[in-house]
Amino acid sequence: MTRITRRPLLLIAALAPAIAVGGCVPGANRGVESVHQPVVSRSDYAIDLAMRGGDLAPGETSRLSGWLDGLRLAYGDRVSIDDPAHALLAENRVAGVVGDRGLLLTEDAPITPHPVVPGTLRVVVSRMSASVPGCADWSRMAGSYVDGGTGSNYGCAANTNLAAMVASPGDLIQGTGPAGNDPATAYKAIDLYRKAAPTGGGGTTVRGQSTGGK
Repeated sequence: MTRITRRPLLLIAALAPAIAVGGCVPGANRGVESVHQPVVSRSDYAIDLAMRGGDLAPGETSRLSGWLDGLRLAYGDRVSIDDPAHALLAENRVAGVVGDRGLLLTEDAPITPHPVVPGTLRVVVSRMSASVPGCADWSRMAGSYVDGGTGSNYGCAANTNLAAMVASPGDLIQGTGPAGNDPATAYKAIDLYRKAAPTGGGGTTVRGQSTGGK
């Protein structure tokens, strides 16, 4: 084992000057794909609601509403129900509270650490966030070596903005399917742009300015 270990070390030491001359610098990115990619993380928040007669117990609807408001439920959040008893009245009640906030329930609830206590149902809010770790990275400037590689900060700006602007960070992992995508909705912005009056003809995209105090 000792001889096998030493031999590569000697070869690397002997080849080091050639590597430096050839411009193959460790850590260099010679492609056009950034090494800094968005990382998506998920946090799950759960609340157990008491049931009575197959429906939510009195006061539980208000408690759920206040809890969702405290979380600032918004687009991109996924809300699901873990209900071993399959109480339809209670589930519909939860769906109504969630629907008042513009969201629909998802079918599969994530696994939570503790089982649901009989006589209760669990509402789970899954929230994803995206970030680009390691940015900004100025450890290596572009052109500092003759290797044709990009700088260490290459892609940080574009990918950090993408992570910050994407409405549903989960789309960075799996994308989104055709269901629920309305072409007419996507066309609205284009249609408004095309129907806008030209700026030379007094279009509203340019504010009128006055000079001389008039």
